[in-house]
Amino acid sequence: MKRALGTALKTSALKFPALLSIPALAIPALLFAGTMRAADAPVVVTSIKPIHSLVAAIMQGVGEPELIVDGAASPHTYNLKPSNARALQEAKVIFWTGPGLEAFLEKPLQALGSKASIAELDKAPGLVKLPFREGGAFEPHDDGDDHDHAGETGHDSDHEHDHDHEHGTFDTHLWLDPMNAKAMAAEITTTLVAADPANALTYQANAKALDDRLTALDKEIATTVAPVKDKPFVVFHDAYQYFEHRYGIRVAGSITVSPETIPGAERVSEIHRKVGELGATCVFAEPQFEPRLVNVVIEGTSARSGVLDPEAATLKAGPDLYFTLMRGIADSMKACLSSA
Repeated sequence: MKRALGTALKTSALKFPALLSIPALAIPALLFAGTMRAADAPVVVTSIKPIHSLVAAIMQGVGEPELIVDGAASPHTYNLKPSNARALQEAKVIFWTGPGLEAFLEKPLQALGSKASIAELDKAPGLVKLPFREGGAFEPHDDGDDHDHAGETGHDSDHEHDHDHEHGTFDTHLWLDPMNAKAMAAEITTTLVAADPANALTYQANAKALDDRLTALDKEIATTVAPVKDKPFVVFHDAYQYFEHRYGIRVAGSITVSPETIPGAERVSEIHRKVGELGATCVFAEPQFEPRLVNVVIEGTSARSGVLDPEAATLKAGPDLYFTLMRGIADSMKACLSSA
């Protein structure tokens, strides 16, 4: 073993003379530095892709978080796998949105995540929380200032409208406003620094870079949707309030209030009438749910169909996913509404 290592070092020295100046005892440390660093990274588990993306961006250079709801799965219908349970048991830090969206995680976290720091991101300071819209026919919002402030008075004013609701009374698709993503990223950073102070500087530097990217993304999306924001459209389920609130767009209604519940014939007929009455230009399906219903809703109308992916079902997990997700929603809206 020693002779083989010596031969390898001599060969390397002929190719890289600088190795001759490194003390022999330091060579093994250099060879295994990458492994040591990976071992030092805390085990971090995240619930859904948008949250995983924000955590992954902040952890770059330290480690990579694990993801529970992967692939095309939806948190609305997800069942925990044995591999997910093992990850929760081993985790040092766990990030989830909260029981309003990821009800499947509530009991497992109590049973399996007792050793971890658990961050419920729907409690992050500074979040804008909008009341959950019941009924879902649904009529245009309040006829008042729902949209006016989003495009005219500056985005920062949105935070004045924060609602401190308990679980189940606010819309849980919080990440669809980049300002909420900023608030969640700040909470993620605070949690990681407390759990892993040795890597605090890396987390904080990454968080600053992420915050700057989110600022630029917000301006980009506002520009993208500006030409079509006054055209009404219908969505599969009511998941887009935060995007709507932020950019002043017109969601005229949803096919179903909750994606767990397939609407009946009466409900579909109601939305079909609504599309005609409002002159809705597009009806958007989602990758995880029944697209056939969208075809029924637009049949006999001038509306077009499109696809929106609010939970990133079709996207590959990673630090850039959040940006791809948000741009995809804006681009899909613009493409369908512009051509209608």
